[in-house]
Amino acid sequence: MKFILKIFPWKRTINVSIAIIAALIIFSFYGLYTNTFYLLKANNYIFPLLTLCHITFLYVLWFKIKEDELTDPQMRNLEYILYAVFGVYVFKTVESLYILTSFSEFENHIIPSSFFPVGILIFILHVLLLGLTLLAIKYRRDMVGPYIFDDMNQQIDSWE
Repeated sequence: MKFILKIFPWKRTINVSIAIIAALIIFSFYGLYTNTFYLLKANNYIFPLLTLCHITFLYVLWFKIKEDELTDPQMRNLEYILYAVFGVYVFKTVESLYILTSFSEFENHIIPSSFFPVGILIFILHVLLLGLTLLAIKYRRDMVGPYIFDDMNQQIDSWE
């Protein structure tokens, strides 16, 4: 675990997560079997909309670490939404693995030569996104702190 924390400190985790999310948003419109982009399918817009929560969480994490602030209820709610989005990430990872393994079902059809390289790239990006999401949550716990709101009113100075 310490090796991963050295490779991905918190800033790099946030930056690489945003880059992977951007790449996966582009690939969410890509059809592996047909080698074309489908911009008019409504299903292709679900993943980009859900990643807005993840990007917002990464921004809040960056801000809280930079400003050395404590957690707040909004960040907690955002993280709980991120848990649900993480479930969608798991589904998309399994789906991309299923698409890669279903190659033999379409032997009689013409499959583009980019099927395996792009499919493996998408699968690797999904796996990396899963790992980096868990790592970002770990950095929130270690660097920002736990969600303790019992004595929240005692830390607020009403004159500021």
